[in-house]
Parts: sequence; structure tokens; C-alpha cells
Amino acid sequence: MTMQDLWESGDPYEYFMGRWSYKVAQLFVDWLSVKPEKKWLDIGCGTGALSKAIIDKRCPSELIAIDQSQGFVKAAQQRLGDFAHCEVENAMDLSYQDSSFDFVVSGLVLNFIPEPVRVLREMKRVTAQGGTVAVYIWDYSGTMEFLTYFWDAVVKLDPSASELHEGTRFPNSTKDGLLKLFEDAEFGNTMIEGLEIETKFKDFDDFWKPFLGGQGPAPTYVNSLNELDRKRLRDYLFDHLPHHKDGSITLTARVWAGKSTL
Repeated sequence: MTMQDLWESGDPYEYFMGRWSYKVAQLFVDWLSVKPEKKWLDIGCGTGALSKAIIDKRCPSELIAIDQSQGFVKAAQQRLGDFAHCEVENAMDLSYQDSSFDFVVSGLVLNFIPEPVRVLREMKRVTAQGGTVAVYIWDYSGTMEFLTYFWDAVVKLDPSASELHEGTRFPNSTKDGLLKLFEDAEFGNTMIEGLEIETKFKDFDDFWKPFLGGQGPAPTYVNSLNELDRKRLRDYLFDHLPHHKDGSITLTARVWAGKSTL
């Protein structure tokens, strides 16, 4: 089974993943230990979660945020206002001059790009000497529990969808896999670390409804189902998720973060 992921509309994506993206972005920016008033480039900015964390925590002197999706760029610009300049760009062929930025970062996107090593080389090219290239990706094949519960349920009910499981699609979204990408892009002294957040849903609807927005791999799959199959998936998840007595659901999500200073 094959499926084209949809990445077009900012609001549904924000409801599905944005609340967790901003939470982990704050951890990532703290982990970088960056001084204020630096020049930043955010690659694959989505709806602006990482850029917002940079603005909130590091007061950049300049921040450019790019994405290939016009819808996401529009959503990010609305969110960030005059604190950033958001534009449509191809991460594999950046238009910026060499050594233009102090920090070039990317959050939760590298595994979706066809040539991640090429992207890392472009990030390196536009980073000034003494600057830092840093990225983070979800630990799809490890501790990314709310997506793992979802895809395990999908495969249980529809074995033909096994290749869509994000743990299967992104087997290199691991500590070693991320380190190898940096090595293949000829970085030295790369540090890789796992950063974890709690993803707490107030009830089952708070878990399930974001999957109905149609943006990203899991919601795209749900959107492809007929009404009966969608209900079967919903009911299976309701029966198998770990509910607290008050109906809430608490799970853990981890990213692998990597950084290298030039």
C-alpha cells in the first residue's frame, strides 16, 4: 500500500502535532545553549513551532523560516509576525549565500526529505565558521507512543498497511541513524541526545480528533478510510490505549537531537 502524505493546511496540523512540536522545540532550544541576538535559519518550519521557541527564548537578531508548503509558510508568518521572515524555499537547494547564519536548525522534518544528507550539506554551507547546525527528529521506531499505538492498531486491523507504519517507514530515525547522516554529510564532533516530552490527552476525544484533520501521514491515512473502517479503528484504539481513571491518557514522545559546531 502506498499513500501520499498531505502537508497543505496549517490549522489541522497544529491541532494534530503542533502542541507537541512547540513543547519539544523549547527543550531543543534550551539544549543548544545559545546566546541571544544571533542570526538563525529554520529549515522546514511547518507552522512555526521551532521559530516561536527561538524567538521566545533567544531573541534572535534575525530569523528566517522556510518551508516548501505555501500553506505552512502562511500559517508560520501569521504566528510569528514581525519577529521572523517566512518564505517558500527548497531545503535541498538553498538560495542563501555561504556563511550567512550563526545557527541553522531543522525540527521534525529531516526524515521526510528525500535527500537528508544533501540538506545537511546545504545547512552546513550557509552556516558561518563557529556557528552550529542542529536538527531533531521523532523517534518513530522507539519512543513515540501516541503514533506507535495508532499505527500498531492500523496494522492489526489492516495488515496490508504495514509499510505505512512510521516505525517501518523511518527505520533510521534513531540515535545511530541520525549520527550517520551527520557523518555522511562530513560533519565532525557531532553530539546526539534524546529529548523526551509527556503527551497528555485530557480524554480519548482529545487523542482521536486530531487524527481527523488530514495533515501528515497518520491523519492522511484516517482520511482515506470509509466510515465503517474509521469507526473500527477508533473503537480498537479506545479499547487498547492506557486510560487513567479520569479518562486522560498520558504517553511519552522522544526526539533524537543532533548538533555540530563548525
